[in-house]
Amino acid sequence: MTALKVLFIGGTGIISSAASELAARRGMEVTLLNRGQSRRAPAEGVEVLTADISDAEAVDAALRGREFDVVADMIAFTPDHVQRDIDRFEGRTGQYVFISSASAYQKPVAHLPITESTPLRNPHWQYSRDKIACEELLTRAYRDRDFPVTVLRPSHTYDKWTIPAFGGWTAIDRIRRGEEIVVHGDGTSLWTLTHSTDFAVGFVGLLGNPLAYGDTFQITSDFVYTWNEIYSILGRAAGAEPRLRHAPSAEFERLAPERAGQLTGDMAHSVVFDNTKIRRLVPDFAPTVALHHAAREIIEWHDGHPELQRVDPALDAPFTGLLSPSRRGGADDAATP
Repeated sequence: MTALKVLFIGGTGIISSAASELAARRGMEVTLLNRGQSRRAPAEGVEVLTADISDAEAVDAALRGREFDVVADMIAFTPDHVQRDIDRFEGRTGQYVFISSASAYQKPVAHLPITESTPLRNPHWQYSRDKIACEELLTRAYRDRDFPVTVLRPSHTYDKWTIPAFGGWTAIDRIRRGEEIVVHGDGTSLWTLTHSTDFAVGFVGLLGNPLAYGDTFQITSDFVYTWNEIYSILGRAAGAEPRLRHAPSAEFERLAPERAGQLTGDMAHSVVFDNTKIRRLVPDFAPTVALHHAAREIIEWHDGHPELQRVDPALDAPFTGLLSPSRRGGADDAATP
């Protein structure tokens, strides 16, 4: 049997690093196409082609007319990105994998757990609306032209390179300095976190699987935490008990406009997922990495890489603003996102 030929557009991000490594380990012939600027090293044994996906001439030269059994675009965010892929890879791949987002599900969610049939509607976050538009374009391409698409909807996926909390290292730095941090809402909404190595099992299990063509799968873990728990777990791994205060999500976003929609359109809502569908096609999908196991590795990795310990003034400022004396009296009374 010949090895499955898989092209990752990207291939060195949070999701794609773990997925490309597992695909290569399982004997697939893996090629990465990216700009070669990621801090994460490519997996051992994969082929790396260097080109910016937005540079059509460079991509055509890098691919040299090659065909692949699977093309997975990890960095397609708008319909223009997706249309570019359809035009380039139609007739040149047996399966096209699009990474959508669980943030595309309706907000607020009408009922839990979330399944693939939960409606897509997010009036709060442009990122999510763009992903919905991408899915709609691909659905039409599948129905009208038999374009062999598989849509995946991950939720919050993380690895040792990332701090899985709003604020990232800025929050950890404040915790270690004994400063208070602000948690959106009252910190009790439920949030699902998925380690990238767990996600990779579901992802790779769908590659080249004809039962996945024309279909959609959410791939998340079953580990669900409150936001208060998430900050507490990360803080303890960093060696300090966090001092938590709370504020409405909309107020947080007002002070951090570059993050508009990320809280009100996603993190402020409870999300619990039913992964029955992915388990039916990929029986070995069984997430095992819980945050309390991964948190110490995350902090140790950041401690060993000072370049990752970046405090973002644009995020530190909202923490300071929300904790100012003028509003401190009501901060803990905010019980809703």
